[in-house]
This record gives sequence, structure tokens and C-alpha cells, in this order.
Amino acid sequence: MLPKDDTEIDTTTTGEDDAIHENASDESKNVKPWSRSTYCGSLLFNIGAFILPALYGTLSKLWVANIDPSMVVTTDAYTYIGTVSEVLNERLPRAPWNIIGDKANRTMAQRLGLSYTLILFQAALGLVVSIVFAAAAQQFANAFVPVEVRQASLTYVRLSAFSALSSAIETAVAAATRALDKPDVPLIISSVKLAVNIILDMIVISKFHVPGITPTVNTQAATQLACGLTASFAGLAYFIWTNKRQSHHSLQRHAEDKAKPSLPGLIILAKPGAYTFTESAIRNGLYLWLVSGIVAMGSAYATAWGVFNTIRWGLVMVPVQALEATSLAFVGHEWGAWRRTVGPTVRRPTATWKHLRTITNPALRSCLIALAVEVPICLFLSFYGARRFALFISGSADVALITEKMWKTIDWCYIFYALSTQLATILLASRPRWYLYQSLVSNLLWVLPWAVVVSRVGITPEDAWTYHSIVFGGSLVFSFGDVVVVDAVWAWCLRRGRMRLSAVSAVNL
Repeated sequence: MLPKDDTEIDTTTTGEDDAIHENASDESKNVKPWSRSTYCGSLLFNIGAFILPALYGTLSKLWVANIDPSMVVTTDAYTYIGTVSEVLNERLPRAPWNIIGDKANRTMAQRLGLSYTLILFQAALGLVVSIVFAAAAQQFANAFVPVEVRQASLTYVRLSAFSALSSAIETAVAAATRALDKPDVPLIISSVKLAVNIILDMIVISKFHVPGITPTVNTQAATQLACGLTASFAGLAYFIWTNKRQSHHSLQRHAEDKAKPSLPGLIILAKPGAYTFTESAIRNGLYLWLVSGIVAMGSAYATAWGVFNTIRWGLVMVPVQALEATSLAFVGHEWGAWRRTVGPTVRRPTATWKHLRTITNPALRSCLIALAVEVPICLFLSFYGARRFALFISGSADVALITEKMWKTIDWCYIFYALSTQLATILLASRPRWYLYQSLVSNLLWVLPWAVVVSRVGITPEDAWTYHSIVFGGSLVFSFGDVVVVDAVWAWCLRRGRMRLSAVSAVNL
């Protein structure tokens, strides 16, 4: 139970203190520069983990285009189901960074127990959501699939519905293991998914498929679902196996014996998870509202939007996501170390400038790398790659021209997005409530008003992007200014001792 006042209460037993110090001491010994427990090593693992799904997403659209170009837009139903699932996947899985990632104040037993609790809860939630999506396939298609291919897409939607289950397990395992400095687990998941997907797709739906098989877009959905489930369970099995394998170490064996899912662990994760759930629900709710309007603009415009998303998620977002995951893990580590330095039960601690630099260093390093990577990518796509890539994916010159216009209009905004994403990790990995605040400012003051305007002015396919570019591009720039201000206030409050923190909860899991 958290204390009601600002007094210091000892929540850690001597044995747990010894375990924490011994664990930290072991981790600090013989750490190589490219170890997965270092920033650079973790970043390399995360790049691999994010680039493989992006590669498959591109290949899947290409293979569907070869089957039936008119059905490329149908594959975006999978993306939109993923967007809805993201609201649930960003609830508890966004909470581990300052809880499971706190290796300074929690033993390995507690961190593993919290990880298992997170995975079990998300798997159950993902199963429920999948059943709901499958039952409401018609309603989902009405909202997010153009009328030209709506009826033909129902089976695809029903098959894709169960991607919510695989993504729930995958996201929970990936978040927990990254917080535990095990970024090899998400890489295993991505590698298995890509390998099995390519093998099955080559056999049944690619140009080189086995004779006698008639590939359809539903075949692609079925293979995608099978591979997603296979990869997520493979990652979970690998995670459990690595923990068992390390049990020869006395501390690790003791941790594994105690590490079990528990209700107290769920309660610990639920509080910060409530903030990330609220933030994600508002952000993705507004996004899906806007997307339903995009779908109403017709198949060409909706297909162009899907290809545009493939470009930004497949090329632009991979380094951003890899840097974000790395920054979250190490800001979480530094935040936990600082809390231990000032006292994990001190409610209004004061941070020195040195403390602030240490805590924020991973995020600032990620900002510099993001600038070095994203600027050349954006320039290349604007001057050469966007239209050619869109034509390659969609097989339609009209779609390629629309996609090129979309990208050239707001390409520079994604540089601001890359920076704001890294700066926001400071808030998410330390104070999830503040992360919610900065997101509310951006979504309620920019996205919501413009979403209302777009829904009222009666846009047409000819002028739709004029409004959509303001909504999407403008929100990226607005969010950058927003997060800079909130980060500055966060630092000022810590420097002055004005921020009231919860005591680190010690629970026997």
C-alpha cells in the first residue's frame, strides 16, 4: 500500500536489498559495448525487431496487388484492426518501463513476476477482443472498407480479427522483455514471423506458388494469422526457456521459483496503465474517426492512404520505433536508479542538474540519431522514392501520384515526429501521467478541432488532402512543441522538488 503522506517508509527487506545489489553488481561485470544491456546493443536488436515486420508488410501488399490490385485496400483492414488493438496493447504494455524496467528498486523475481502477469492478462484480453471483432465483421467493414470491395472483404476481416490475440501476446512479451534488457526476444518473434510468412506466402500466394492452388486475399489473411500466432507463442516460449536456462545461477534460480503471475502485480501495473490506456484511446479514436472519412473518399484515395502508411511505417517509422524502445528502457533504468539514490519512498525528491542529464541522456542521444537518419530518408523519398515505391506496391499510376502528393506535402513533419517521440519517452518512462497530459494537449487542442472541421465542411477526393494534411502534419509539429514544453516543466518540477511521486511499491510476487 502506498503511504498517504510524504514520510519515508521502508518497503524493502534486507534480503531484497541484497538481491537487488547483487543483481546490479552481476549486470555491471564484464559488460561489452555491444551487449544487449547497453544502449548501442539494445538499439541494434530493436532495429532488427522492427524492420522485419515492416518488410513483410510491404511484401504482403505487393503479393495482394499481384492477386487483385483492387483488393490492396482490403489489407488495410488488418492495419485498422491493429489500430483498435493498439488501444489495449498500449494500456499495460506501456507501463513496464518505470516498473519492470526498475532494476534498482526491484528484484529479478519481482520483475519476472510482473512480466508474467502482464503477458497473461494481455493474452486473455486479446482473445476477448478477437471474438468481438469476428462477430462484428460486417460493421467493421462498413466503417473501414470502401464500398467497392466491402462484401468481398468480410472473410478477410473475420480472419484478421484474431490478429488482436497474436498482437496482444507479441506486444506484451516484447515490452516486458525490453524492460528486462532482453531485446533478443522481440527479435526472435519478428524473425520467426518473417521466415514463416515468407515460406507460406511463397508456397500459396506469391507468383511462384504451388500449382493447383488459387491464391486469394483471404489466403494471405489466413497465412498472416497463422504466422502471427506462431511467432508470438514462439517468442513467449523462448522467453520462458531463457529464464529456465539461467536458473543455474543461485539468484536467478531463486527469482524463477518466486516469479508467478499475481493479482498484486496486476494492480501495480494497472495505475500507470490507466494513463497510457486513456491516452491511446483518445489518440486512436480520433485517428479512426479520420480514417473512416478517408475510406469514404473512394478506393483510389483510400488505397493511396494505405500505401502512404506503408511508406511511413515501413521506412520512416522503423528507426523511430527502434530508438523509442531503446530510449524507454534506459530512461526507465536511470529513473529507477535515481529513485533509489534519493530514496524510493521519498515523495517530493529534488533532482540536481547532473541527475536530470543522466535520466534524459538516452532520449537526447536518440534525438541526435533520429535526426541523422530521418532527414536523409525524407529527402530521398521526396525527390526520388515516394511515387516509384507507391507504383511498385499498388500497381496503379493514379494511386502513385496521390501518394506522392501526400508524402511531399508533410514529409518534413515526420522529422518533428521523430524528435517528439524520443522526447516523450522521458515522460512515459518516468511519469506516465505527464505523458497523458502532453498527449491530451495535442489531441484536444489540434486533432479534435480539425477532425470536427473535416467532418463538417463536405470534403471531396479533390480537396480532401488539403484538410487531412493539416490534421496529420500539423499534429506532428504541434506535438513537438507540446512535448518540449511539458519536458521543460517536468525538469523544473523535479529540480525544485515540486513533483509528488508515488513510493515504489514492494510486493512479494
